[in-house]
Amino acid sequence: MTAVSTTKEGRYLMMDDKPYDEAKDGYGPSSSFLLDIAPLVLTAIILMVQFFVFKDFTPHIPLACGILITGLFMKLRGRDWDGMEQRFLKVVKIGLPAMIILMGVGMLIGAWIIAGTVPTILYYGFSVFSPSSFLVSVCLICAIISVATGTSWGTVGTVGLAMMGIGLGLGIPPSLTGGAIVSGAFFGDKMSPLSDTTNLTPAAAGVDLWEHIRGMLPTTVPAMVTALIIYAWIGMGYGAENVDLTSIKEIQTSLAANYNLSIITLLPAVVVVIAAVMKMPAIPTVLSGVVVAGLVAFFMQGVGVHDIFTVLQNGFVSETGFAVVDQLLSKGGIMSMTWVVTLTIFALAFVGSIEHYGTLKAIMAKINKMVKSRFGLVMTTYASTLGVGTLIGDVYTTLVLPGRLLKDKYQEMGYKRTTLTRSIEDTGTLLSPLIPWNMGGSFVAATLGIATLTYAPFAFACWLSPLFGLLWVFLDKFIPREEPIVNNDTNTLSTVDNV
Repeated sequence: MTAVSTTKEGRYLMMDDKPYDEAKDGYGPSSSFLLDIAPLVLTAIILMVQFFVFKDFTPHIPLACGILITGLFMKLRGRDWDGMEQRFLKVVKIGLPAMIILMGVGMLIGAWIIAGTVPTILYYGFSVFSPSSFLVSVCLICAIISVATGTSWGTVGTVGLAMMGIGLGLGIPPSLTGGAIVSGAFFGDKMSPLSDTTNLTPAAAGVDLWEHIRGMLPTTVPAMVTALIIYAWIGMGYGAENVDLTSIKEIQTSLAANYNLSIITLLPAVVVVIAAVMKMPAIPTVLSGVVVAGLVAFFMQGVGVHDIFTVLQNGFVSETGFAVVDQLLSKGGIMSMTWVVTLTIFALAFVGSIEHYGTLKAIMAKINKMVKSRFGLVMTTYASTLGVGTLIGDVYTTLVLPGRLLKDKYQEMGYKRTTLTRSIEDTGTLLSPLIPWNMGGSFVAATLGIATLTYAPFAFACWLSPLFGLLWVFLDKFIPREEPIVNNDTNTLSTVDNV
């Protein structure tokens, strides 16, 4: 915990009475707000050019440019690069556990596939498909697969695409099918401990992974239940018993022909769930799932030890001959996470740079004048997350920046940061596929072949979740508190710094 206060002479002092060195400890707001936020604005412009002009949804290089731009502004204002570098390296260090977990998740996904865990989940997941409740079935199947694999994009691009074709055969409008797919896929992405966004969001705000997941239940579960009820009601008007389910049967046949499917192949998933319930740390939880899956793959599927090591490193390449199954199961491995891990490094480094430069403190100075209540605090979280997601369009920066910006404010006001991370995921992860120019919205629209604004109204679980969040804030429910940080000195500048 680090607090900063002022002496009678107006000099800054650290809590341990050491002089506050701005070159090392970060700069405060200056008299020019525009100058303080200039690096953020310029980086946002570069990101938008990358996304919307070049049509390239890889934000790595624009974020690297943002770090350089911040360094140039540091130089223009007579400040030193070394302090900024030390700062962003400390912020990157905060994300190291999440990055290790993500690499472990890459191994876990590959191990679950060769063990038959994911194929078993898929096989029985497709068994719940019912033509009379198509939309409910689609939403549930996508949710199950997304939780099991930790990827909403992978779910949309594989099973989601297959569901679109089946929906057309049933005469169900593509907008309804697309909405059900997005609801299920992004619900799973948000709640899965294997998801990159679920790991990155709490890491940026200094929250434990399992506490973060439990904290999301009060908004995510009622939103999903409500969405399923609505889909069931809508689906009643589109019921059709005499429908060709050939594609579903073909997928199940292919899975059964290439894997030994049994209750034993679900053991790796059971181990991970039990470890989570026992509140084991995330890293050993993931690695235990890898080990158990490796043993199941060896004894149940006949996979050799060297082949298991290769899959853990490079992922699995499915060769069943059935395109949908091969596309769905060709994933995993440490190397599959390099895109996300490197992006996480750049995103955290950029946020650490503007944090040291004073951008976040300048914004917080404005926020402090407006936020006086829990409702204002959560609304500010919603607005900042939506603002970054809408302006920049990069999901990862959207999740990191508000967490770094507001994490101390929650503690100052006596609220646990789990409400912060939940609010960020509600408006960041779940609303990203509903914004046409966001990475999520662009991917879904291009993959499913329907406009974002066409399916967005029917992605009920996505936009209901933040509404439930506001309801709980209004009713003062599911907003856990903790001892606030009290600054007795009126000249004290906030607050806690876990870096």
